[in-house]
Amino acid sequence: MAERLSYTVPPTRTEKTAQEAMDELVENLHQHGFLRLANDAIKANNDIGKILVAGLNRPGTQSAMQNLSLILMTLSTIPPERLNHILLALRDAAMAMKPASDATQQEHAAPGLRGVLHLLNDEKLWQGLRPLFAALEAFSAGMQREEEKPITRYSGKPSNE
Repeated sequence: MAERLSYTVPPTRTEKTAQEAMDELVENLHQHGFLRLANDAIKANNDIGKILVAGLNRPGTQSAMQNLSLILMTLSTIPPERLNHILLALRDAAMAMKPASDATQQEHAAPGLRGVLHLLNDEKLWQGLRPLFAALEAFSAGMQREEEKPITRYSGKPSNE
């Protein structure tokens, strides 16, 4: 009698192979015109390069790129939780401006001396203004500091420009 062979049946594939996924990707890129765009960009490589270099070589474009990089570097120093908190507070402030403006339009008379005294004694108002005053103090202190080149501030290296 013959000996029994030990053979295990391989499991049925449930996912696509890499080749099938690549074929599907290439077909989708072709159907949506991305392959044509990529081919045209590659063929016009010299022209595109000349246009990009000419555009980037202008002083205004260089300043814009430097300003954009400064904004991104500054934003990178703010923790996301704090930035989210600030943005939500700004949204709430923007949403509160229109109703307050409409209410002011309906009341034509100034608050008068009694209204001013009431505002001076309004604890809730002063609690609400405290963060604004702290922000104004920090902004004022920042404006009074000596100007320095951004490269010096972020890298510590002196700049000759």
